Amino acid sequence: MERSVDRATSVGGKQISASQKPKRRHRIAASALWEAFRVAFSSLRSNKLRAGLTLIGIIVGVSAVIAVVTIIKGLDQTVASTFSSQGSTVFSVSKRPQIITSREDFLRFNKRKDVTHEDWEAIARLCNLCWRTGLSANVPRETVKHADQKSDEVTIRGATISMFDIDAVNLDAGRFFSDSEYAAGREACVVGTDILENLFGGAPPESVIGQDVRIAGRPFEIVGVAEKKGKIFGFSRDNLIYIPYTAYQKIYGARNSLVVFIQAASAEKITEVEDQVRAIMRNRRGKTFRDEEDGFALETQDVFLNLYGSATSNIYLVTIGVAAISLVVGGIVVMNIMLVSVTERTKEIGIRKAVGARQTDILRQFLIEAVTVTAIGGAIGVVTGFGLAYLISMLMGFPLLMSAGSALLGVGVSSLVGIISGLWPAWRAARLHPIDALRAE
Repeated sequence: MERSVDRATSVGGKQISASQKPKRRHRIAASALWEAFRVAFSSLRSNKLRAGLTLIGIIVGVSAVIAVVTIIKGLDQTVASTFSSQGSTVFSVSKRPQIITSREDFLRFNKRKDVTHEDWEAIARLCNLCWRTGLSANVPRETVKHADQKSDEVTIRGATISMFDIDAVNLDAGRFFSDSEYAAGREACVVGTDILENLFGGAPPESVIGQDVRIAGRPFEIVGVAEKKGKIFGFSRDNLIYIPYTAYQKIYGARNSLVVFIQAASAEKITEVEDQVRAIMRNRRGKTFRDEEDGFALETQDVFLNLYGSATSNIYLVTIGVAAISLVVGGIVVMNIMLVSVTERTKEIGIRKAVGARQTDILRQFLIEAVTVTAIGGAIGVVTGFGLAYLISMLMGFPLLMSAGSALLGVGVSSLVGIISGLWPAWRAARLHPIDALRAE
């Protein structure tokens, strides 16, 4: 029977089998790599000023990119949560679309019939797939008073009781107005937190329940205080007052077109509900599916998200591109510094080659040196970028979304910049002839 023989070689008086050779080569490669890192760190420590100047360019570039990406993510979340506060199960029926982009469209939509209280009643009665229906009418700029205090530009929203559920309104104190108050058109209201700040000196929500505010000269009793929603693009979402639609009619009449809100039981059913509501409204307008013009607008909150996305996509690309230019500048700085380093250490390179260093050893050393500098700069830039994004988010009032992905992106991109910008200097160093390098002064 033939036996396999594990051939051995003698290295330094020791027998090394063929199966042990790959392990030894891996150890030698790891040792050489560690030596390259050690030499790179030693060079950086001996040239602190040069290393510091190199770091500045990378830190600025990575900080700019991280700050921009983090701010964009936070802004996207804020916009999405704001315009989707009613959820993916709600849509509206109105005379005009919520977004009109031309004067011609505005004039055309103005010729449509108003959406009326009777339209809402018809939808509520005939739409058996609708989970909730509600009615809303707004006065966007009203002055509200309490004692000698006043608050301007307050939105007065006349609404049915169901609108509190559709709008997902939560209370800090008090209650919503009751069925009997709504039926009687009682002058009761639910106020936003800005009203407390402007009219009651920031008093606790519980303390204002039962007090009056004057709307269009009429006293309305505060029965509830809504939770704070904050600002979006500098505009407060808490400077509003809900009143019963029946009370709204007494003050402002029924001259303006209304907005009907419909909520489906689930997101999966919203298309069916929309189709049913559209059929009901078309029938009331004398329209059929063949008509290009329905005579009303049926929309979800996605219309705002789509507008926001189309308006900001190019802006974001330009902003990130401008920030990325900082990284390019940082890479140029790294390349220049590494070229200076190669020139200064020409004799050292010659000595290393004379004692057996290969081109790959020199190339690896300078590449590792460039990547080490940029990776350190990238890590510092990530921390600085998150700090800058935090300050900006605090000033603008939207949440900060820090992610491990952004941190890895910053360090990874900076390391890539180090490889690209350090490749040419490292190649020049590796190509130096030992004799010419040793002659250098």
